Amino acid sequence: MIPRLANSKRPRVCAVSYLNTLPLVWGFLRGGQKGLFDLEFCLPSECADRLASGAADIGIVPSIELPRLGLEIIPGAGIACRSEVRSILLASKVPPERIRTLAGDASSRTSNVLAQIILARRYNTEPQVRLAAPDLDAMLARADAAVVIGDPALRIDRSAYPFRFFDLGVEWTELTGLPMVFAVWAGRPGLGNGYLEEVFRQSCRYGLAHIDEIAREEAAPRGLKEDFAREYLTQNVVNELGEREYEGLRLFLKYAAEFAMVEPSGSITA
Repeated sequence: MIPRLANSKRPRVCAVSYLNTLPLVWGFLRGGQKGLFDLEFCLPSECADRLASGAADIGIVPSIELPRLGLEIIPGAGIACRSEVRSILLASKVPPERIRTLAGDASSRTSNVLAQIILARRYNTEPQVRLAAPDLDAMLARADAAVVIGDPALRIDRSAYPFRFFDLGVEWTELTGLPMVFAVWAGRPGLGNGYLEEVFRQSCRYGLAHIDEIAREEAAPRGLKEDFAREYLTQNVVNELGEREYEGLRLFLKYAAEFAMVEPSGSITA
C-alpha cells in the first residue's frame, strides 16, 4: 500500500508545471491513480527546495540535486531525451568557444550545469554564470549566451533572432552517446516501495496513452500549437526511463562532480 505520513493524509507530490511533465502525472489527474496523492505544481528548482524543506514528500527532482539532497529515486519514469529535446536551449551571440558570460535560467538547475559541461568539454570555455528570469532578450542584453528551458523555450521563434541556438539534448548525446536525464521522481530514503514505483509507472503509461488528449487540452493555454505539442511529447521527450537513461544520468553527475558542481557520489542507483 502507499505509505501514509505522520503529518499528511496522503503523500505530498510536487510536479513540474511544464508540458513535458504532464504525461507523468496524467494518471494522477485523470486516470486510476487520481486521489492517491496531494499533487502540486511548481518550477523545477522549487521542487527540489520543497523536498529539502519537508514541504513535499516526493517530487520531480532536477538530476543535479540528487547527490545534494540524498534522495532515493523512484525508478521507471522521469524527463529525458535521446537526441533533440527542443525545450532545453542555449542561445549565443558569439561562437560557443568565445562565450565568457552565461545567463542561466533561474527556474533551472540541471540545464544550467549541463550547459557548462557542454561548453567546457566540447568548446573549451568556462563562462561566468549569472541567474536570470527566462526572458531571452533581457538575458542576452547582459551576457554572451543564455539558457532557457521548458515551455518558455518551446515558445521561442528561433527564426526571429540573429543568434545561434544549440539544443542541449543534441549536444549531450553527441558528446556522450547516451540519453540525458533532466529530472526523476525521487523522495526521502525509505519512502519508496515496489507498489509506489508501480503507481508512478501506471500514471506515466496512462499519460503516454493519452498524448492526443494532453496536446489538445494543454497546447493553447501554453501558447503552443496542438500539433507541435503532440510532436514534442512523442518525438522529443522520453518519460519512461530504462538502464540507458540511468547510465546517462550517472555520467552527467560524474561530469558535474569533476567540475565541482556537485559532491562526488557513488550512490545514485535505479
